[in-house]
Amino acid sequence: MSGKLLQIGYKFSVSASDYTQAVSPLADDIAAVPGLRWKIWPINEAESEGGGVFLFDDEASMQAFLEGPIVAQVTSHPALSDFSVKQSDIMEGPTAITRGPV
Repeated sequence: MSGKLLQIGYKFSVSASDYTQAVSPLADDIAAVPGLRWKIWPINEAESEGGGVFLFDDEASMQAFLEGPIVAQVTSHPALSDFSVKQSDIMEGPTAITRGPV
């Protein structure tokens, strides 16, 4: 079973250093989310973009996360805007060949 992939992106209106300092304390809370296998924390300082790429065990775990308090906290933060949320399945064969961590 490969799981469900979630991509969340947004713009931040503070320095990259301030952004990193603000979101880093969420790492432990996100790591404890039921059904989450891993999260990657992308940042594009030049474009003031941040977000996450998440792998969940299943659709239910992913939906619970999207409807939960962490996402509510992030989406209501005044320094974050222009959110995008993409959900997808994973192509297991090609992902295994390219060493994707699924």
